[in-house]
Amino acid sequence: MAGETERLPDQPRPDRRNAFILLFFALMSVGAGNTMLLAAVLPQLTREMAMPDWMAGAVFSLSALLWSLCSPFWGKRSNIWGRRRVAAAGMFGYAASMFLIWVTGSLALAGILTNLVAVFVCLALARSLFGAIGSATNPAAQAYVADRTSKAERQSEIAFLSSGFSVGTVIGPAFAAALAAVAGILSPALFTAVLAAIMAYLIWFHLPETRAPVADAVRIQAEADAKDLWRTERVLPFLIYAVCLSLVTGVLTQVFVFSVMDTLNVSGREAAAYTGPAFTVGAVAVLLAQLVLIPRLHLKNKTLMWVGCLPLLMGAVMMIFASNYATLILSQFLIGLGQGLARPGFSSGASLAVPPQLQGNVAGLVISANGMGYIVTPLFGLFVYEYVSRDLPFILCALMLAGMFLYSRFGMKDGLGEIREGEE
Repeated sequence: MAGETERLPDQPRPDRRNAFILLFFALMSVGAGNTMLLAAVLPQLTREMAMPDWMAGAVFSLSALLWSLCSPFWGKRSNIWGRRRVAAAGMFGYAASMFLIWVTGSLALAGILTNLVAVFVCLALARSLFGAIGSATNPAAQAYVADRTSKAERQSEIAFLSSGFSVGTVIGPAFAAALAAVAGILSPALFTAVLAAIMAYLIWFHLPETRAPVADAVRIQAEADAKDLWRTERVLPFLIYAVCLSLVTGVLTQVFVFSVMDTLNVSGREAAAYTGPAFTVGAVAVLLAQLVLIPRLHLKNKTLMWVGCLPLLMGAVMMIFASNYATLILSQFLIGLGQGLARPGFSSGASLAVPPQLQGNVAGLVISANGMGYIVTPLFGLFVYEYVSRDLPFILCALMLAGMFLYSRFGMKDGLGEIREGEE
């Protein structure tokens, strides 16, 4: 039977659904925390401290650099140490990062830490812990799912896993707005730290993994394509697209918060009441794409990639002309819909492009590419927005999305990263 030699010893597993659900909730906690940090904590904190807007983006930028550098490492380590250990380590790192952000912000607001450069450095270092260690969870989780799914169900299961992050982004902003109003703008960071620690404990002690990781590690060393996998023609096109999408969504997400504050003329604390619901609408659109549209439409991965560019492009253009809250909300819906379609497309495509023993490697590369755009978003997004033109970041995003559409529609080979005839 086609693909028989690639099937892992414990695939399929009767208990895999519970395991997938556990990872779903782990990524949900990451999604909730990241969106709470972006929508209701850091931008509001930096403006409360009279710090330049670009500093909020730069905190994410350093973390994104470490995320991109470390994700491939963690993907490879998950082949050797096991998916469970690496995923749990990532959640522990994320918990520590959010806790240190809460400590730094508390000291700053209390007047104990007053030097703005010191506040910025402490926030950046705390967030960097997420990039260096927290980056372990996503590639390990994606590889865990790829290990235990057939090729035919890979796309829908990866979409299900990705939707966990999206569910978190739905819950996060609205919850953060309410929590910040009651307990202060830093309370979402502390809540996330506790939640992430709980998820790390559950993964470490309750995620089933009986296969000896070292068995696959030996096979990886014998795989000729394991070295420089990112350069191969079967993987590189998906990584190029992922980096571009990361840059676009990073700019649109980070600049959106400040655009809301300036368009509606609201302060940092008041902005959470507007940005929270807006991000929630966008996250609902992601869920609509990943849990409703993708399972029912059965589109090819390449098709998902170019179709996803269209609503993203419309959302970016709407941001240029947005003058009221309704337009801002609609733009977030379109941006969320586009992301929800595009991300499972390149993630599943890259996974299907390599054999089972390289799933950890390719998952690390994909997760790394997902974060690369955020390294430069403060320059192309917030810096340009603050010092050049408020419309230019969205114009640049629209132009890049047009190029991404052409690249994925006409530049990528047909059949790349798809199930071949006779495969399951």
